[in-house]
Amino acid sequence: MKIGAALSTGPDPKAATAEAAEGARSRLDGAEASLAVLVASRHHAASVDVVSEVLRAAARPERVIGCVAETVVGGGREVEDEPAVSVWLASLPQPVETFHMEFVRTSEGGVLGGYRFGAAEQGAESNAYLLIGDPFSFPADLLLEHLNERVPGTVVMGGMASGGLGAGQTRLFLDDRVLDEGAVGARLPGVRIRPLVSQGCRPIGNAYTVTRAEGNVIRELGGRPPLERLQELVAKLPPEDRELVGGGLHVGRVIDEYQADPGRGDYLVRNVVGMDQQSGALAVGDAIEVGQTIRFHVRDAATADEDLRTLLEQEARPAAGALLFTCNGRGSRLFPVPDHDASLVAEYLGGAPLAGFNCAGEIGPVGGKNFLHGFTASIAMLADA
Repeated sequence: MKIGAALSTGPDPKAATAEAAEGARSRLDGAEASLAVLVASRHHAASVDVVSEVLRAAARPERVIGCVAETVVGGGREVEDEPAVSVWLASLPQPVETFHMEFVRTSEGGVLGGYRFGAAEQGAESNAYLLIGDPFSFPADLLLEHLNERVPGTVVMGGMASGGLGAGQTRLFLDDRVLDEGAVGARLPGVRIRPLVSQGCRPIGNAYTVTRAEGNVIRELGGRPPLERLQELVAKLPPEDRELVGGGLHVGRVIDEYQADPGRGDYLVRNVVGMDQQSGALAVGDAIEVGQTIRFHVRDAATADEDLRTLLEQEARPAAGALLFTCNGRGSRLFPVPDHDASLVAEYLGGAPLAGFNCAGEIGPVGGKNFLHGFTASIAMLADA
């Protein structure tokens, strides 16, 4: 496996794409590109056909996926609010299979169509996919839930494109086409993806068992209204943590209920989206079931930095290359320094070829299951299977 990546911040879409494509191709040492991941900034959205054509002419990849994004990642940089094109090329041991999926609404809800995910071939060490979706037309969480249930062991990494400001404005690259809805993806046979998902949160207080819930509304935690539990917790917190709770509270539910002592990284974190002062109920951004274990979480720049550094120190290994899918709520919106996530990943991976984009939802596994996240940094490190 050989991987190369390059970034261009030139204002002309044709010249920038050619520069990035040629730079990435030069790092393949003459090997043919099996897959290209192409990301262009919104500044080039009106020229996506040109960007696609130039990439294929300059790099000659067999397959292409990508999107237009708000922020473009290349190497240790996160280019925000400026023109940029990032090209990531991989020469892989087996042919890549690309696909387009759509969500078709029906009288009974809807159907995901266009591609069928299969189980890993016998003897294969991985069943790895990349997926980039349109947040306005493709319910990635439904697909991931299906895969968790029906195709266990599948690893899906990627994110929802952040370049569109409304329905029909997303731009997705797929081979020689540019699409405005659904999701594009690539199956990577013979490749092992080592996933690292930093949710950037820190648990506070005790864990509780949900004793009454309806849909995404938690009515009782350990037999009492969750707002009462929260008020008790806040009264015991130091001032700095009280401020974090006031700025944005999160709930984490344990992924593996059989784990003896779950800690950071063992919870699937979701936002608290509403509170009922009268009943003491909490509404969260996910369905909650009776019997699940949850714990309150907080997030800030320092916590997000610590979480990513800790995961990289524990999990980062030599890789042929990596892709970074980081939330559009991170970057300069969260951290006081530029290029935070990209520079850290590049540092811990020893300068391995890196590209990606900021997302309107990040895809990656936690606890062995694939989920759609928010405010995370999801890193796909690639190695030979």
